[in-house]
Amino acid sequence: MKQKYAVLVFLMLIAASAVTSFSSYRATESLVQKDMSQALAFALDEQQSDVITADTIKVFNRHLQLDALRGQALLAVDTRQHAFRCEAQCSAATIFSMSEQRPALALCTLAMLWGMFCLYQHRRQMIEGLYGGLALLDGRIVDAKGNVVKLTPMQQQLMEMFFRSPNHSLSKTEICDTLWPKKDDASETLYTLIRRLKPIIEAHSDLKIEADRGKAYELKIK
Repeated sequence: MKQKYAVLVFLMLIAASAVTSFSSYRATESLVQKDMSQALAFALDEQQSDVITADTIKVFNRHLQLDALRGQALLAVDTRQHAFRCEAQCSAATIFSMSEQRPALALCTLAMLWGMFCLYQHRRQMIEGLYGGLALLDGRIVDAKGNVVKLTPMQQQLMEMFFRSPNHSLSKTEICDTLWPKKDDASETLYTLIRRLKPIIEAHSDLKIEADRGKAYELKIK
């Protein structure tokens, strides 16, 4: 699988995990709000008062249907509307702890495992294709650390030809016919291309390009 698709799968798993987690949180939040509102209404009805006392809290907790809320939900007085109003509150951490997060955790774990697997595959492919400190990976020339070596399109194409050749050797005719098929004599163009490519390759690897009497070129380890 190409690297971009592997990254896409990883991001999709992370997104699915986040959506699942958020959906579970909101569903639990709705249940908590409903339970607290109902318990508060029963408590105030029993107490026949809007004043919060120790007895109100006890009655409130007794009427809560969700066991995990008992001792975690709070009663407060809201004065934002210029009137005293009793309301029940619960922290986001409590709601999150009550929500069903196992599916989201499973997806997140799967994403992490997928990421580790892709990293392992990437490293294995690079090591298997490594030659003199360089490798052709996913259509790009990379060094031993996985960093892409910046090349011009023509330099890139020539390096791909070197790496795809069984002995990393190419004839002058083979190169010219592939890179400049419509040019009668591309000798000077090829010479310039090789001359500019040599220092880049030598700076990023233990490789060098050697000419065989001007008839062939070989990518060799120094």
